[in-house]
Formats: sequence, C-alpha cells, structure tokens
Amino acid sequence: MATTTPRSHAKGSVLNFNLSPTEINDIVERLISDGEKLQNTVAAQVSPTFDNVIVPLATRENEKGAENLVTMFLQNFSTDEAVRDASMAAEEKLNVCRILLFQIKSLMREDVYKVVRAVYENPDEMSKLGPEDRRLELSTRFNRSINKNDGHEAFTREELDGLPEDYFDGRETKDVGDVTKYIVTTKYPDYLPAMKLAKSESTRRRLFYADETRCPENILLLQEAVQLRLEAAQLLKYKTHAEFIFVRNMAKNPDVVLEFEQDLRTRLNVLADQEISEIEALKKADKEAAGEPYDELFSWDFDYYVNMVKERKHNINDEEVKLYFPMEEVTRGVLDIYQEIFSLRFIRVENPPVWHPDVEMYEAWEAEEDKFVGNFYLDLYPRAGKFNHAAVWPIRHAFTREDGSHEYPVAAMVANFPKPTPSAPALLNHSDVVTLLHELGHVLHDICPITKWGRFHGTNTERDFVEAPSQMLENWGWEPEVLGRFAVHYKTGEPIPETLVKKLVATKNSCAGLLNLYQVFFGMYDISIHNTTDGQTDVKETYLRQSENIVSFKNGDADTWGCATFGHMMSGYDARYYGYLYSLVFSADIFESRFKKEGVFNPRTGMDYCNMILFPGGSHDSMVGLEKFLGRKPNNKAFLRSIGLATD
Repeated sequence: MATTTPRSHAKGSVLNFNLSPTEINDIVERLISDGEKLQNTVAAQVSPTFDNVIVPLATRENEKGAENLVTMFLQNFSTDEAVRDASMAAEEKLNVCRILLFQIKSLMREDVYKVVRAVYENPDEMSKLGPEDRRLELSTRFNRSINKNDGHEAFTREELDGLPEDYFDGRETKDVGDVTKYIVTTKYPDYLPAMKLAKSESTRRRLFYADETRCPENILLLQEAVQLRLEAAQLLKYKTHAEFIFVRNMAKNPDVVLEFEQDLRTRLNVLADQEISEIEALKKADKEAAGEPYDELFSWDFDYYVNMVKERKHNINDEEVKLYFPMEEVTRGVLDIYQEIFSLRFIRVENPPVWHPDVEMYEAWEAEEDKFVGNFYLDLYPRAGKFNHAAVWPIRHAFTREDGSHEYPVAAMVANFPKPTPSAPALLNHSDVVTLLHELGHVLHDICPITKWGRFHGTNTERDFVEAPSQMLENWGWEPEVLGRFAVHYKTGEPIPETLVKKLVATKNSCAGLLNLYQVFFGMYDISIHNTTDGQTDVKETYLRQSENIVSFKNGDADTWGCATFGHMMSGYDARYYGYLYSLVFSADIFESRFKKEGVFNPRTGMDYCNMILFPGGSHDSMVGLEKFLGRKPNNKAFLRSIGLATD
C-alpha cells in the first residue's frame, strides 16, 4: 500500500519549483553561457575522441537537464501568470540559442558538428564503446495558446438538460436579465460530459464551435512549423520531414505506416458502417419525436450518440458507474496494484515542496530492498492557466556520474479529472480510471529505467513504441478482479456489484469502429501534412476534409479550425501520431501473451517486464526487449482481437 511519511524526500537533489521570473531568467542566462563555453571547448579539440567530445556534451545534458526542464515545466502549471510567461520566454530563448540539447539542436554549430562527426567516423573510437554509448519557439507559443485560451459558453439549466445534478454543484453562473446561466468551458471535465449527455443539439453545437474556433493564431504557427520542418529535413538530404523522422522509429518509412493505417481503416469501416446505421436510427427517432426533419450526422453528435448506443445496448449508465470510482480510492488502488506487480513501494510525502497545494509527491523504492528508485508528483485537478489534458512530464532523467554515483529520476503526472463538489468527493468515469492507469504507466516508464546516460532514460524510446507500456496497463481497467480491488461506492463503501462490472466490461468495444477511426484520422492527417516535398499542404482545410472523409461525421457550415488545438503536432508527435495505434499492436501482444496468461498480479511476469521492457529505456532498440519478453517477434493478432476484429 502507498503509505505516508513525514520525511521530505529520500534521495536525489531537491527540485525547486518556487522560482520567480527573475530567477528563471538568471538560470536560462547561465545555461546559455555555460553551454556556449562547453561547445567552444569541444569545437577546439584537435584530436576528437569520444571522451573529450561526446562525454562532455552528454554529461552536460545529464547534469543540467533537470534545471532546464523545471524552468520550462512551470509555463503549464504555475498559478502565477508572470511565472508562466517567464517560463515560456525561457523555452523560446533556449530554443533559439540551441545550446542545451546534445543531439541535433546543439549540433547546429558547424564546428561542433565536425568534431562529433569525426568521433563517429573514427573506427578506433567506435570500437571502444559499449552498446549504450553508441546510441548516445513555435511549439511553445502554440501550446501556451491552447492552455491560455479556453472557450466557454453560458447555458440555462434547460439547455443543459441531461446533465446530472452534481455537474451544477459549485459551477460558475452569471445572470442575463432575470435568467441564471451556467458557464461551461472547453476544459474536458466540463466539455466531455456536456457533449455526451446534453440532450439539446443546439447546446452541443454551440459548445463544439466554442472548442473548434479557439486559438486561430495557431493555424499559421502550425503551417509555418510544417514548412520549417521540411526545410530542415531537406538540408539533411531527406525528401520529407516524415522520412527524416521515420529513420529513428520502429516503422522505418512513411509507406509502412500509410499501409498500416489504410489496412486498419478498411477493417474498421466494416464495424463503423453498422455503428453509423445504429446512430442514424437513434437521431432520426429523436428528430421525429421533436417534430423536426432529419438532416445528417455532425461532429457534435458523435459523443452523444456513441454514449447512447453504449447505454442502450448494455443497459449501463455512466452516472451510476462513477459512484463506485471515488478518486482517492481509485488512486490508492492503482498504486497498490502497480507496487504488487512491479515489486515497488510508494511512500506519499507530507508537506512536499510543490507548485500548488493540490499536488502530491511520492517516493518510489524497491519493495524487497532499501533501494531508492525516484520521485513522482500527481497534479490531478483542473485550474486556470494549467495544461488542459493528461500527460506525464519527465522532469529529471536518471543517469550515472563518472564517479559511479547515481542521480535519481523525477516525473510529474498532470491531469484534469473532475474536482470534488460541495456534495461529493471527486468521482471518476470509467474512462478516467483507464486514463489514470495509462498515465501512471508513463510514470513507471519514467522512473524505473536504469541507464548510464540521461538521454536514454525512461520514455526516450522510439516514438512509435513509447505509448505501448502505458497502453498495455490500460487493460487492467477492464479486468473484474482488478476493479474489485478499488471500486467501492463513495457513500456506503460497498464494492461494485458483479452485475455492473459485467455490463461495464461488455462495453469495451462499443462503437470500436468509429472510435478507432478517429485515431486513424489523426494519424493520417499528421502524415499528410508532414510527408510532402513542398510543405504547401493547407493544414486547416486538410484537417476538415480528412475528418469528414474518414470519420463520416460532418463539421457543419460554420468555419472551424480543429487543427489549431491539436497540441500533439507541436509537442513531439509530428509525423509520429500514428504511434498511438502502432503501439497498440505491441501493447495488446504483451498483455495477451504474458500477463493475461500468467496472471495480472503476477510479480514474476512483472519483473520480466521491468527487466526487458522498462529498465533499458532507450538504451537499446525496443524491438530487442519486445522479442525477449514475448519469446518471438510481435504480431497484430492480439490487437485485432482486442478491438473486436477477426484475425486472418
């Protein structure tokens, strides 16, 4: 069980999140100055070797990486707008100066590039190295705009008919004449329930447009980024940005991914056609009951009718289900399960140094030894100016110093789960539970690896594999014996009824065709804008056209620009978003072939998984660990079965 301790923290230098704008600026200036001095020293080497060129650059990345990441982390989470602005300016300055990162960014200096290249072209130097040694401004503005510019609409209680009573508890209101209206934002604890449950099509349409017309300035930023990425790739003699990116991924060229996406799209359309027929029948019945003509299916209908299909087909209601998922019990239960499987021990720190009172800090230790693993933070509730979705930030990578001492990793999980209300604790939908399992999987991936160099630590793996360890752990959210560990009624403490669990598990592949086609759309859109030789693809129009063509729900007559809030395109997933579906092939195979067979709580399987998948991080090709763990090459059969498709 995750216990509580009065200690501050066990090992590893303390990270300071309480930085003023002046302190952030001073840190950045020092990082830039020290980085330039180091690069000058490296560039001056007359006889370049791994030890006098690569090691100093990589060591700097080890030692200064956390300081750099903290200064940039605060732009998404600090409660002080001045600190968020200073953090954003810091990232822009570091990106412009290109002095910190060891890889391409620091090699933009030709003199540094020449000595690094000389090392790697020297066979005598390369023969001395171990396997890990061998592998040794636009985005900031785009993502800050998303975080800062929430859309919102005001609705009467009647316009929000279908939402449960607790949706209104503590909700901000405003009076318009004699009418009280409720403020609904585009943050997902507000937005998703309204899109799933609001009976009024007009309400859903207004909220959809509020979300899809945010951040218009980001259209040009994304368009410019696409062009700059292409120019950089072509300087390196690649035809397209995607071609450049794929060299470092498990799928080695865009054609492999396009074939994967198109094959999956064809298979999913068989399911989706039937699902669309069911949804059309439901909407036609609603229109007939309202005395209105049926038109067609729109994007604002998607969540509402997908949810309706699930509820009617399986006789289940999300509002009933969430009564059994109080946030505190679920978090405790998931942490306990991960401790059991992966032989870890988590200790919650009292009064930790954090950036907001809601944030919790934990130590991670090996369960059988007095051996420290790392620290992680949980920042789970929404607030103004905070990052809008769910993600994990690796704040400090672990590494081994020259004297043999070890620096320990730090990671932060950030989410926007529903907050407690005056009448109830924070209650999670089942999809929130799956998200928690997923993101805590990233935490494990960030704190468990044991690597010499920070650049290979944790989730620094191939981008089309990095989601697999977290996606694999989502399966625990569908296992009855797992849910029985923590699903209890928030008032009575009674465990979730077996009949309700059976209904819940039966919904796993409800509308799987349509839901997975949305992922196909995102992946194919990404490849479309990044696999061109001229960079002239219109990012806005391509998004709208492909959304309608692939998912078959119309966007309506109003001008929208969903691409402007597609944050993945400016946060490291460019030409790599396909990795979410691609990784599912691996995650499904891992789960079905080992954990499902050997037991979802089996610590021996968990230790094999740690040794072969988690511990190496990015220090070897992920396929090596996969084949060791599976005892064979991976295949897509488990994946196809997991989404309700027949295997060949």
